[in-house]
Amino acid sequence: MIRALHRWPGLLALVLVTVLALSGAALSVFPMAERLAASQAVAGQSVADLAVRVAATHPGLEEIRRAPSGTITAWWFDGGTPGSAVIDPATGADVGSADPNPLERWLTNLHRSLFLDDAGRLVMAAGAAAMLVLALSGAALVARRTGGWRHWFARLRGPLTGRLHVELARVAVLGLSLSAATALWMTASTFDLLPDGAQRLADPAAVSGQMAFPLERMAALRDVPVHTFRKLSFPYAGDAQDVFTLSTDAGTGLIDQGTGELLSWSDLTPWQQLSETIYMLHTGQGAAVLGLILGLIALSVPVMGATGALIWAAGRRGRPRLRDNAPAGRAQNVILVGSEGGSTWGFAATLAHALKDGGQTVHVAPMSGFDPAHHPLAERVLILTATYGEGDAPASAKGFLDRLDRLPKAPTAALAVLGFGDRSFPAFCAFAAEVEQAARAKGWATLLPMDTVDRQSPQDFARWGRALGEALGMPLALDHQPARPDAHSLRLISRRDYGAEVQAPTAILRFALPKVSLWARLTGQGFARFQAGDLLGILPEGSALPRFYSLASGSDDGFVEIVVKKHTGGLCSGQMLALEPGEAVQAFLRRNPGFHAGQGRAPLILIGAGTGIGPLAGIIRANARRRPVHLVFGMRHPDSDFLYGDDLAAWQAEGRLTRLSTAISRGARPHYVQDALRAEAPLVAQAIRQGARIMVCGGRDMAQGVARALEDILAPMGLTSAMLKSGGRYIEDVY
Repeated sequence: MIRALHRWPGLLALVLVTVLALSGAALSVFPMAERLAASQAVAGQSVADLAVRVAATHPGLEEIRRAPSGTITAWWFDGGTPGSAVIDPATGADVGSADPNPLERWLTNLHRSLFLDDAGRLVMAAGAAAMLVLALSGAALVARRTGGWRHWFARLRGPLTGRLHVELARVAVLGLSLSAATALWMTASTFDLLPDGAQRLADPAAVSGQMAFPLERMAALRDVPVHTFRKLSFPYAGDAQDVFTLSTDAGTGLIDQGTGELLSWSDLTPWQQLSETIYMLHTGQGAAVLGLILGLIALSVPVMGATGALIWAAGRRGRPRLRDNAPAGRAQNVILVGSEGGSTWGFAATLAHALKDGGQTVHVAPMSGFDPAHHPLAERVLILTATYGEGDAPASAKGFLDRLDRLPKAPTAALAVLGFGDRSFPAFCAFAAEVEQAARAKGWATLLPMDTVDRQSPQDFARWGRALGEALGMPLALDHQPARPDAHSLRLISRRDYGAEVQAPTAILRFALPKVSLWARLTGQGFARFQAGDLLGILPEGSALPRFYSLASGSDDGFVEIVVKKHTGGLCSGQMLALEPGEAVQAFLRRNPGFHAGQGRAPLILIGAGTGIGPLAGIIRANARRRPVHLVFGMRHPDSDFLYGDDLAAWQAEGRLTRLSTAISRGARPHYVQDALRAEAPLVAQAIRQGARIMVCGGRDMAQGVARALEDILAPMGLTSAMLKSGGRYIEDVY
């Protein structure tokens, strides 16, 4: 519901809110410009003193006004000819034209009404309402994504487009809500829907009938400082019954021109005070710095609009179109999906179609929107979820466990959990297992024990479907064929071979960067923008399932590079090691922001063995800012598989690599990465105290040994690896 409330106003009103935001941002500059250009009143100057000075210059004075910026403007008649000017309050002399800025007037008319008068005002009010809905619903979605309001500024991951959208929203939501709400208030005031209109002062019971009382002797003017003054209207020349009208921040009064006596006074009503405050907050008139801040925030709107549209388009591509997705409140079956790359949605669609064919009503939704209150008729909840990294929630399941924990009691609908992953990884279906454990702890009744699908296996999925069908008392055939990802042809341009002497053929394969469309460059999609640590999906011949390799290069390098070791019986690795320069493979890119070096100058401790050197080498190659980097690299023998040996020496000479420690596992005295780490314990501990980030890449056994060594190094400092991981300072890419 919240997602739809955010999506459709954003898409339908994108142009309108963009016009509002950009024109508002441009208008925010003028209050500050006026404030800087205005000649300010001298300290302690009164309205009486100001009036005397201006009247001396312009005897036919009719009115003096002070703008919120402090600019003083006067209007007069001179021999029947009207005149006006901006006034220096210290001298009463003219210092500039009083004519309004034509650009400011044009922008104001555009911003308020699209040059369409009242009809345009209503249209722009609709735009402001859309912006308010977008801001409030966006805030709710940010809180959902980050795991709650308390984690508002939690570290984000995922594609750049989504992260940029949320990062801007986190900063801008308060300012945009303020601008939109104040705009709606001002529209209501314009159409007299609020009791904030100016009150007409009652005519005085009697006036003196005298004229020309000295301005400097009028107590009602002497007692008002210029900085609280707004307007002083002079009596009509020759009319003894006319009076001065004085307006200040406090209210409006009438002054006898013959005696200087205050004849009547009316304070601003609370409604008027509130409306004036809202006007100040919206326009920046009287709060120029705030106006500039809100103007800068408004500039985020077109960026969020563009990124939001891209996210929507990517979502439509990443999720299958679900035929007849039942409303949440009417569905018997609720399928909740946890997906990072989008493949799990395809399985969910297959399950939904099979259940519908069996006469069931089905609603499919992301796990992040989980709320049992939305599904009053649900008889069962079927969770299909992948795992991100080392057991974390995938993107569309963010916040699910927190929502489950906050429930006062378990949902009544029976639960079945199906995990998706790769059994070769140590955290195989770890998040699905955590969901199942949390549900059991909550007392949630299960329909089936948790099951798993290994590497998108259609057979595993079909087997689980048969078990689900038996539990439901209906035949359920799940025939799912994973969609083949859109791939590019990558042409091999060079290869460097290692490992033959130790019976572990390995190669550094460098491919030419494929041609990238202008749209991809603008949006950062595909091969337009990537960095070391992202993943290259290879589609081997004879298989629909991709194999993923960590990238050893970034888009700035101008090529695509990976490190591949041949595995006995390995379909993909065998084909890759057989490639010759000029030949090509089908491949696609997948972002892996959880294994990026990040920004900043804090040291990096890179730890890898074998092909795990790939992304670490790419990180070192990209270290143009000479960030301190300590690499601990394990190999079998330096004569056979010292991957990137010459490059590392060159990078060390260039200052891209600060220190290199090696561990050789073959020979008379086998030495492993964890041993090298312990030998360097003082240096490692010093770097950690300086805020170092630890990045580990390689096999799971190596990673476990490294983890044990690090625990020993961290213990004297009162730290643990879990503490570093929670702060994003210890990350792994383990296979």
